Amino acid sequence: MASQILNDLMSYHVHVGPLSHNFVYILKNLSTSPYKYNLNLNLSSSVPLFLSSSTLRSTKSPSNLRKAMAQYKYNGAFYDLSLLLLMFIFSQRFFLVDSTTDPADIKVLKDLKNGLNPKSIVPGSCLSSWDFTLDPCDHVFSNHFTCGFRCDRVVSGSFRVTEITLDPAGYSGSLTSTTWSLPYLQTLEISDNSFSSSIPDSLSNLTRLRRLSLSRNSLSGPIPDSLGSLSQLHELYLDNNELNGPIPLTLNKLVSLKRLEVQRNNLTGKIPKLGSLRNLCFFDASDNELSGEVPLTLPKALVEVSVRNNNLQGNLPESLANLGYLQVLDLSHNRLCGPVISVLFDHLSLQQLTLSHNNFTSLEVPSNYVNSRLIALDLSYNELRGLLPASIGLMPKLSALSLEHNKFTGMIPMEYAMKAAVPAGAGTTASFQRLLLGGNYLFGLIPAAFIGLKPGSVNVSLVDNCLYMCPDRFFFCQGGVQKSLVDCKNFGPVIP
Repeated sequence: MASQILNDLMSYHVHVGPLSHNFVYILKNLSTSPYKYNLNLNLSSSVPLFLSSSTLRSTKSPSNLRKAMAQYKYNGAFYDLSLLLLMFIFSQRFFLVDSTTDPADIKVLKDLKNGLNPKSIVPGSCLSSWDFTLDPCDHVFSNHFTCGFRCDRVVSGSFRVTEITLDPAGYSGSLTSTTWSLPYLQTLEISDNSFSSSIPDSLSNLTRLRRLSLSRNSLSGPIPDSLGSLSQLHELYLDNNELNGPIPLTLNKLVSLKRLEVQRNNLTGKIPKLGSLRNLCFFDASDNELSGEVPLTLPKALVEVSVRNNNLQGNLPESLANLGYLQVLDLSHNRLCGPVISVLFDHLSLQQLTLSHNNFTSLEVPSNYVNSRLIALDLSYNELRGLLPASIGLMPKLSALSLEHNKFTGMIPMEYAMKAAVPAGAGTTASFQRLLLGGNYLFGLIPAAFIGLKPGSVNVSLVDNCLYMCPDRFFFCQGGVQKSLVDCKNFGPVIP
């Protein structure tokens, strides 16, 4: 057999010189590469070499090697025998570390599929292609395992599942059908499906998990305390489910967490103290039934906080000033009261503040408005009283202001009118693109700067006030009438 191979090789022999350093380097590193590969090298100026992992794995005997070499004829030339023998030796070693999936990982994948409603596994979906008569990691992205997971070689001699990312195919069933014993899993993404079980405690077995996304399913029951043991978790998405009960205090142990989304569930109780989550940048608990006050201590790294549409009560804490990176704060649709504190207006990073649909009664606008970074301010549907603060119209970056449906009185400040009349980009400060003042008790004449505004140039509304004249020919007076004289007089003696 060896003589036949030699004869065949020598009949196509061409000398290509010593092995290049690049080729030796690649041979060394392919033994640790977690991926299937294609090797395409030029070992001389005229003879290219193309190898694939599947070809080398099939080259397990001299006869197969001789057959495989027939693929590498280029202009009637072959590589020298020393190179081919090295390829043969390497193929033997590579075969010993083939991408064989760890049996425990295969069991979890099987149990996951078996726990689903078979009718929800539709043709063309990832799970419909999972064929466990074959090795999963050895056939990932093939016709037998087209998608849904990823493998990496993390232990010599075997491959482990490091990612499960199911497609949004409408899978239904339970997450409790498996032990989730996947010690090397880093990502579990099953969002946009129809899973309907509780969240199993066994997810705590995923000790290397960095991203857990269970969003937009029909999961029910409480958030398990055991999730607090996932010390390497960076992202936790539990939103848009039917979860109930409190946000567990144990989540405060997730010191690596950067993003926490639990919005659109049925969560109750108070927002727990999350001060230990020093890396948390994004927190969304909107559309739940959370109660209590805004926590005095929040993670200082927060960039965006949204707890709208809950049952929060009480005053805003002055400690919000300590959130030095905060850009977005949405506490709308709650029962917060007291003043809108001044630290939110001259905050050094806050750009979007939404406090609409609460019970705030006054504004603490600072005299030094120049420091304000606010771009959008929504204080509509509160109980705010008094005169409109002129300094709001002088905030340099503010372009959207909504004070609708409060109890403001007095005349419209000229600063508001001028900021709306200046074309966008014409000055050093931002102009109003949206100015909504309807539903108050403003009186007097319409500021002259409004008269020249053209429909579509800016969104302005002055309806449902006590203005002297606001005819429909002005677009900002359309959509509603002014209050009756009786209503305006009954509001208080301020209105003449």
